[in-house]
Amino acid sequence: MSVSKFSSDPPPASGGLSLPKVTMPALGEMKRQGKPISALTAYDYPTACLVDEAGVDLILVGDSLAMVVLGHENTLAITVDEMLHHTRAVRRAVRRALVVADMPFGSYHGAIGEAVANAVRFVKEAGAEAVKIEGPRVELVRALVEAEVPVIGHLGLTPQSVHRMGGYRVQARTVDAVLQLQADAFALAHAGADAIVLEGIPREAAAAITAALPVPTIGIGAGPDCDGQILVFHDLVNLTSAPAAKFVRRYGDASALFRSAVEHYREDVEHHAFPSDAESYHLPEAARRLFQVDRGHEDAHDADAVMNADAIVNSDAVVNIDAREEMNQA
Repeated sequence: MSVSKFSSDPPPASGGLSLPKVTMPALGEMKRQGKPISALTAYDYPTACLVDEAGVDLILVGDSLAMVVLGHENTLAITVDEMLHHTRAVRRAVRRALVVADMPFGSYHGAIGEAVANAVRFVKEAGAEAVKIEGPRVELVRALVEAEVPVIGHLGLTPQSVHRMGGYRVQARTVDAVLQLQADAFALAHAGADAIVLEGIPREAAAAITAALPVPTIGIGAGPDCDGQILVFHDLVNLTSAPAAKFVRRYGDASALFRSAVEHYREDVEHHAFPSDAESYHLPEAARRLFQVDRGHEDAHDADAVMNADAIVNSDAVVNIDAREEMNQA
């Protein structure tokens, strides 16, 4: 059992000042002011707490959790219910960042009415403040906006299209492809998308689209000229077993840290070094004296055995009370 307490107040900025809640209109204002947007994925409560407390502007509950958390080969297997489950966990942790949920493969690829109903679930049931969809689905964006669901588009390398693309390949490598990508981005923006994720495209293409687009662009593998950047949390801290993509920068090595901690724990258990006496609960002095019985007196009277049994029962209660008090005081 572990008891964690987190403040309900917005996290302080590095200078000690409270940061305002990030909203979708705030992202547009950041673009107008030339202030870079920081974004990161999170899939559970403790990770979301850390990311939010660090002052990241946007947290995406990405369908990448299918791969980095659930161990699937790609993002296609994740379900709506699984995404809702993880979005709820993240939303409970976040006080400042904008929480965006990925709509998984199959949840918006059929009838528009069904797609809107699925998107509404993310807002109503899971507390998401926007959803993200892949591809130039202009009519769907219009329908989502009409349903009061903020939406972020996603163009370029769209992981849910992995089979059509023949793998995870850099997109928009010709002039015609760049012009089509730019047209798709403008169409999404004019339909009401509040931002566009640009993934796996040449820097020059992303720069041109960003300069012309009226809404923010958030890049991942799209160079430094986008209005913001996003990475997968597990890539950022080296919690994946796969080789890192070219655009990934490791800001920490959590794998080495966790592995070392686990190995040290195992070794301590094997050598009876954990737990120590200081990490153990103890009976009160009177109860301890009752347990200090000479093992040579095995022919003790039944009455003595009953007395000791009563002491054991009573001491269990004392130990449990003591444990609760210690944990409450910790």
